Amino acid sequence: MSARRRRSARSSPTRPMGLLRITLVLGLLEAFGPLSMDLYLPQLPQLAQSLGTSDALAQATMSVCMIGLGIGQLVAGPLSDRFGRKRPLVVGVILFSVLSAVCAIAPTIEVLLAARLLQGLAGSAGVVISMAVARDLFHGVELSRMLSLLALVTSLTPIIAPVIGGQLARVMDWRGIFFVLAGIGAALVFVAVFGLRESLPEAGRHAGGVLGTTVSHASVVLRDPLFVALMLAACLSGAAFFSYLSMSSFVLQGQFGLTPQLFSLVFAMNALSQLGGAQVSRVFVRRLGTARMYLTGQLAGATAAFALLIATLLGAPAPVFIALLALYLGAAGLGGPNGTALALGGHGSRAGTASALLGMAMFTAGAVAAPVVSALAGSSAATMTTSIAAGAAAAALIGWLAVRRLAREAPGTDPAPSPATVPSETTGAPHESSPDEAGKLR
Repeated sequence: MSARRRRSARSSPTRPMGLLRITLVLGLLEAFGPLSMDLYLPQLPQLAQSLGTSDALAQATMSVCMIGLGIGQLVAGPLSDRFGRKRPLVVGVILFSVLSAVCAIAPTIEVLLAARLLQGLAGSAGVVISMAVARDLFHGVELSRMLSLLALVTSLTPIIAPVIGGQLARVMDWRGIFFVLAGIGAALVFVAVFGLRESLPEAGRHAGGVLGTTVSHASVVLRDPLFVALMLAACLSGAAFFSYLSMSSFVLQGQFGLTPQLFSLVFAMNALSQLGGAQVSRVFVRRLGTARMYLTGQLAGATAAFALLIATLLGAPAPVFIALLALYLGAAGLGGPNGTALALGGHGSRAGTASALLGMAMFTAGAVAAPVVSALAGSSAATMTTSIAAGAAAAALIGWLAVRRLAREAPGTDPAPSPATVPSETTGAPHESSPDEAGKLR
């Protein structure tokens, strides 16, 4: 083997060590969202008491961060298409760390809400650019498998973060937890600078203005009926999931009497169930296909959500309630990576913009729906499970009526320029990609 070919083999991201490093780095960088929410989740009721505000406004500190995470992707994603992935990512991580410290010293709920919005805007860079990097390096079923593997890393965050947050609650208040977030952000700056090389070479970037390029790319992406159907389903699934995320601490601690520490353990168990669903998808997606795994996850999620609602209305005890929550989240893990792979599969050269639109829609829908429902109907178990069931059922309906048909009709290859090759993570040289089988329903 020539020296050049040996170097190429060593640098290929599909080799085990390269794949492991890419997965760890992208997973850590995508952890902004879960970190921003889950670390202080056990302290949410105490935050409301500390600032003398309502439960709804305390939940709104999560919602405005989610809005920032969603809207910010419309900026960070197109910037990464124009200037490359790394520079916008590093700037976003630095700002996230600084704004976490601002949250820690916020004197009023109004200042905290503003700081959380900006924190979400900064953190969106990690969420959207990590997805764009994955799309740079992988196609089709291999992209779906990579996203499922990525979920193995990112799912550890909601498993570990609330447990750590619950233990930190023994020795510090919610302000201390935001200082911890600032320190984690500083560590992620190091990861972004030294752990990730540019995945989008100069030749793949767009020379036009960012605004013009964003509008042009968005118009192309939004004319893709499969993408639009998946985005609508993601909005509804996001509303269901964020209803769980924002209300669970009040329901499980207030209604079922769990301590912050026990709540954090239950939350971690549920996150582990979601992780398990993603890994089941990774095992079976090559055999069943991306679209079929997505539809299976949607149907399973709706079934589990309705079982949870019925159990709640019948007054089920805490163990039954928690077990059904875990089943619902496992189904979400089963379908989620495949929905993302289907949505991004036909938009390789527009991966940043497509990922931004998808993330913005999901985060914004969840951020708006959850506090509105809570303000109108309270944060009871019945309210939470009704919201989850309604969102999951509507998402499954769109999946089986629209996505199923459109996925059959989708082209079998990526229409982006030079679909047969993608840049190597370490050298920028091309390597062979898998055929895009996102549109196949076997």
